[in-house]
Amino acid sequence: MAALDPGAFREALFDIFEKNHLSAFLDSEKAERFRMLTEFLLEQNARFNLTAVTDPAAVILRHYADSVSLCPLLPSGTLLDVGCGAGFPSLPIALCRPDIRVTALDATRKRTEYVQACADRLGLSGLTVLCGRAEELAHGELRASFTAVTARGVAELRILAELCIPFLQKDGRFLAMKATGADAEAAGAETAVALLGARSCGRKDFSLTDGCETLTRSVLLFRKDTPTPALYPRPYAKILKKPLGIHT
Repeated sequence: MAALDPGAFREALFDIFEKNHLSAFLDSEKAERFRMLTEFLLEQNARFNLTAVTDPAAVILRHYADSVSLCPLLPSGTLLDVGCGAGFPSLPIALCRPDIRVTALDATRKRTEYVQACADRLGLSGLTVLCGRAEELAHGELRASFTAVTARGVAELRILAELCIPFLQKDGRFLAMKATGADAEAAGAETAVALLGARSCGRKDFSLTDGCETLTRSVLLFRKDTPTPALYPRPYAKILKKPLGIHT
């Protein structure tokens, strides 16, 4: 891996954040942490197969700006990132919103070990990393304990809702990050979301750009009204075989 050019990286980072109205979440100290994160991501990518995106400017747009675009929608408090993968959106949110205590959850140990190494390297004391399965942990002490829960991609919305909503406190927010298919998924998940004790409270559609490439994104927003019935989430095989809603 070629070494990052710190000056060029910093210029691209500030430029892309400004183009996408995210400058409020960036300063010189955070920019240096993003440089460190990028260097470590590209260094470790061959070992962990973390991302297909390896151009630094593309990493800024596709991973950092995409993750930080969630920041204006998040309340202060606690956030669970379900299926955090290589740490997106959990790492950029923990970096840019130190008022939020972030928990990054993934079932693959090599990913959680990488995210923990990033948190240690960047001094992100507000980030906790957990290795485990959401459908199991949601029946333990983490149930109904988070102000907000998010997931980036991961699964179709009916499946994702069953994995995420049980972790929410009353009045907590579920924010599902989607690149495509948001309309169809939102319509198909109405019954599932209601069964889980939540309701839709809108969506945020936006575009991300670096001046050349433009990405279309949607965040589907839900609010927890009542406790999730103890049955949910079911074992993952059952969730996949019979998603809530259409077949319920």
